[in-house]
Order: sequence, then structure tokens, then C-alpha cells
Amino acid sequence: MQAIILAAGFGTRLQPLTNTIPKPLLPIAKRPLIVWNLRLLRDHGITKVIVNLHHLGDQIERYLGSGSHLGMHIAYSREKKILGTGGGIKQAEQFLRESSDDAFLVFNGDTIINIDLSHMIDNHFTHGGLATMAVRNDPDVDRWGALELDNTNRIVTILGRGQPAAHKTQPITRKMFAGVHIMSPLLLRDIPIGQESSIISPYMKCLEDGAKIYGYQTTGYWSDVGTPERYDQTKRDAEDGILNWISWEECATKTGGQNL
Repeated sequence: MQAIILAAGFGTRLQPLTNTIPKPLLPIAKRPLIVWNLRLLRDHGITKVIVNLHHLGDQIERYLGSGSHLGMHIAYSREKKILGTGGGIKQAEQFLRESSDDAFLVFNGDTIINIDLSHMIDNHFTHGGLATMAVRNDPDVDRWGALELDNTNRIVTILGRGQPAAHKTQPITRKMFAGVHIMSPLLLRDIPIGQESSIISPYMKCLEDGAKIYGYQTTGYWSDVGTPERYDQTKRDAEDGILNWISWEECATKTGGQNL
């Protein structure tokens, strides 16, 4: 399976830090944020990754290079203008279609997460849906944008759009999207090339058309490193051992990974 890390954004809410350093290179426990994501991918056997770039993207490319020193193959999708989550994935479509799995992983570049990707991938192919979105419980779910799931973990609405009639026939739980998803290239079909768009729009359209999209519950560490307050908290969590790089060593050994 291939993966894309979305790393093109300006990191506006983290200014002035991101005026000279792209958000994916901000350090957490002396390791850039993007390396935490690459480590997780590689430890689950995903070694072919494309990173989309715009704001200070040359710094990211210089730092990561070809990825060979990380035991990975890293390619780049350079955006002359910001294309958003939809347009950015669409521009990388050819790379992402090179896998025989007919599905690929998407990582939000400002998310740091400890999730069992191998189990999530197995789950995706078992239920056979168009996509699987990592979801988590959060007491402030409405601030993040609520996803509603039925008792089979099928997503029925995203931000209120989808199949709201499901409320009448079965229990519904409300969760937030955790920034990692597995998706079929079919979701990219109607995204315009070279135009800014959000990937959430085709998700909501597919739900309205009756497509099956599932949630995968994650309970491990998660942080959206999007504001100075959350960035500082994530750094403290690493210092205190709540976010623990070493905790992934066993997984790396099982997959034959090298140490990053």
C-alpha cells in the first residue's frame, strides 16, 4: 500500500514559528513531526510515500531526500498553489494508483498518532467499503466536526450530510476524525485537477449516494499539532513519556524496520 502525507499548508496558526520552518519539520523530542508519521508508516510495512509540498517545501525535501536513509522511498508532489486536501491528493493520484491494493493511506501532516495501521488496513479490506476513516472519542466532538456512526461502525453522516434517516432505525454514536484514512481512488473521480478543494466534499457526496464508508476506532495517543498550545502540549507529552517513541520499537522489529 502507498501513502500520502499532506504537508503543503502554511501552518498559519503556528506563526511565527512557521514563518521560517514548515510545520512538518517542527521538532517533537528532537525529531521532526513528519518523521514520527514516517516512522509509524514504515513500522507497519508501508515504505512508499509521497509528500505534497508548497510552503517552504524545499526544506522538507532537503531534509527527507529520497528516504533511502530511512528505509523508505519518498516522492514529492510540488504544488505551485495550495490545492487543499482534495486537490493535493488528486495531483498525486498517479503515484497512489501504482499499488495493486486499489487503496491508499492518507495522513494529515499536522497529526501525530499512535494507531495500529496494520489492523486498520485489514479492517478496511474485510468490510470492503469505499473508505475507512480513523475516528476517536472526544468530549468536544462538535468543535472538530462530528462524524456519526451506526452500530456496525458505518459512517452515516459527516458534518450532518449523508444518510441522516439512519437515526430513526438504529443507535448512532458521534466521533471525530483522527486525521488518518484509507481510501479508494474512486473517491478522486470527480475532484477537479489543479483546483483547490477539500477531500471531505466527495466523502459527503458518496455518503448521500449510499456508498459504504466505515470508521475505525482508535484509542491511542493523538494530537493535532495545529496551534502553539497544542504544539507545546505535545512536546510536554513526549518529555513526560505519554507520547513515547520507544513504544513503537517492538512493532519496528516485527516489520524488519530500521531505527529512524
